[in-house]
Amino acid sequence: MSETHLHRGRQTVKLGLIKVVHDLFPEETLKTSYSILEGVFCNLYGSILSTREVKQIELKLREWVEKDNSIELLHKEGGYYHYQVGDIIVKAVYPAFTEPHLVEPFTILPFSYGFIVDFGDIDKGSKRPLIPPVQLSQAFEKNQIWMDNINIELVNDVNDYIRSGRTMKLVSIAEALHEKEISIIADAILQHRRALRLLLVSGPSSSGKTSFAQRLSTQLEVNGLKPIALSLDHYFVDREHTPRDADRKYDFDSMEALDLPLLKQQIAQLIDGERVSVPQFDFTTGKRLAEYKPMQIGPSEILIIEGIHALNPELVTSINRNLIYKIYISALGGLNIDLMSRVPTSEIRLLRRLVRDDKYRGVTPENTIHQWDSVRRGEYQNIFKFQEEADVMFNSSMIYEMNALRPFAETALQKIPADSPYYDTRERLLNLLSFFEPLDVSKVPFNSILREFIGGSIYYD
Repeated sequence: MSETHLHRGRQTVKLGLIKVVHDLFPEETLKTSYSILEGVFCNLYGSILSTREVKQIELKLREWVEKDNSIELLHKEGGYYHYQVGDIIVKAVYPAFTEPHLVEPFTILPFSYGFIVDFGDIDKGSKRPLIPPVQLSQAFEKNQIWMDNINIELVNDVNDYIRSGRTMKLVSIAEALHEKEISIIADAILQHRRALRLLLVSGPSSSGKTSFAQRLSTQLEVNGLKPIALSLDHYFVDREHTPRDADRKYDFDSMEALDLPLLKQQIAQLIDGERVSVPQFDFTTGKRLAEYKPMQIGPSEILIIEGIHALNPELVTSINRNLIYKIYISALGGLNIDLMSRVPTSEIRLLRRLVRDDKYRGVTPENTIHQWDSVRRGEYQNIFKFQEEADVMFNSSMIYEMNALRPFAETALQKIPADSPYYDTRERLLNLLSFFEPLDVSKVPFNSILREFIGGSIYYD
């Protein structure tokens, strides 16, 4: 697993793309819109690229790499690295190499109205090119249309709302979108109610799965349905039995981190209407509690299971697919710092997790960052490959959330000392946060998904 924005060789490709697009289409502006697994979708702002034009961009980019004309790092200012690339100056949030021949191998694939830059390791060894996930792409596009409707494109557009005293309006718009989308999902479930017995909610770490499941339950009750929620977090094995990855770090996102035999048994029992005793887990001590909670699903009720493994077919091997409705949730982002500098979705989730771990789970910021590589590997192994099996996707990002997270995240990150091996990560995240105007979190509704991370949620004791 590789974080595209953290690889200088991939950032160098971006510098080259900006230069090539400037030369080929001097009246146009390149936009890096969003990531698709290890690929990045790019387009010309306000224009549509033909397949022929995409091939022309790739050809010119490869010529630029072969010429290997040096790039000059001018300075770092205002959160940006300023590079001289030929006759233009390019600003980048993340650093790049100054020698084009050091770029990582890439392929450019025409897609939709733009193209995907694929760095080739998505399929872990296969030589076949990336097949873009259709549902994920549609979720991104849907979010972009919504932002266009409210005239928000960049981080500064959000900052302007806050500076001008319109924070409440900004928060209300973002939360209304979530409520509407959750309501639409609840209505779709209602249409299939005769067959459904199990709702599965999955997504990568810190997507807001638990709060989403609670809010969906509320909407289902409005529709006259009776949901019963079950979190996979209840089924963690004790810390000493948690598997470790190749780096000997705890692999909390491995299927083996769960008591899978008990989990599969109890799911099947619940679907059949039997009564079970659900275990309880203490994240602070890393131990299963002595107490259990009884649970039973009646004929008029629906079981909701949320967790990173919820879409893994291994979880429900004995259950008819017609009884199941699958939902994929992730903080897909959507805002750009500028047209060429996106806010990486994995950074958003890392900051969510860092804040929650520091405030509520007894995990230090250094340990959260230490675990992150393992978390990301687990997502590629256990989550992303099942996302296209979902019946619907939900984007849990909010346009104001980085502004709201900033004070909490800065407080946590300041706990990392200068001699820490994670000091560079601390500085990188603080730099990213510096682009966001702080927001008064007292205005965040108590049923917001963001409350799962900053505290004060009505869904937690």
